[in-house]
Amino acid sequence: MPDQDPFLEHRRLLFATAYRMLGTVTDAEDVLQDTWLKWNAVDRATVTHPRAYLVRTVTNLALNRLTSARATREQYVGPWLPEPVLTSPDIAEDTALADTVSTAMLVVLETLAPVERAVFLLREVFGYTHAEIAGTLDRSEANVRQIAHRAKNHVRARRPRFDTDKAARAHVTDQFMAACAGGDLNALMDLLAPDVTCWSDGGGVVTAARRPLHGPDHVARWILGVLAKPSSAGIELTAAEINGELGALAALAGNPGAAFTFDLVDGRIKNLRFQVNPGKLAGLYHGTDLLG
Repeated sequence: MPDQDPFLEHRRLLFATAYRMLGTVTDAEDVLQDTWLKWNAVDRATVTHPRAYLVRTVTNLALNRLTSARATREQYVGPWLPEPVLTSPDIAEDTALADTVSTAMLVVLETLAPVERAVFLLREVFGYTHAEIAGTLDRSEANVRQIAHRAKNHVRARRPRFDTDKAARAHVTDQFMAACAGGDLNALMDLLAPDVTCWSDGGGVVTAARRPLHGPDHVARWILGVLAKPSSAGIELTAAEINGELGALAALAGNPGAAFTFDLVDGRIKNLRFQVNPGKLAGLYHGTDLLG
């Protein structure tokens, strides 16, 4: 619609930018709310390019929030994992797009400095030129080029290698859920790579491992131990598209209680991420098409 409010027109892009910057749905929505307030307060006649203005606003608000959040995350109880979101199948079909919202990528992005993260996303994910990014962040183009190069190399060095065969992932997901539901230790161990690592994020709110777990035996026994607790009685596991990849949801009485995401390497689960922090499950209550 030619007369549509530019904020509504570009909301999908704005949310996608904020979520990739911050790794949480709640913070991304807060940034969008603040952006909307700024947009409604500005004299529209002074805004020549609404899309550029809105992206600039979202990026800088997210940058400010991320900078302050890093201090908080340093005191986070146990491993910090991004907030999972349910995604539509069409995102999973686009391998390049799915990779930019995958849990593995968001974990890597968390290791970048805030400005590096902003530059990397604007350049590598959204295709902005160095000059456009310089204008967004109020930096020189030469400085942005330097940051972009450093951030790209950083991500390339830390991005995990994993299988992209969807049939194999679906098969392993089904086997994983069956082994968990049946309490089958040997079957679960067979699905895990020899060097498997499991991270669980409870945020100090619910029971979770405070440190990463290593090795098939340790990881499998811990998972089955959690599922065998009285508080886990009645949990149902279902396959779901989470952050552009097939994973598993654990629900109790129809309410999401945990999300399993993983990297598949040579047909086995290598990196397993277990999100159980109740404050970081909002994105599992409803799907989103805002990550395109």
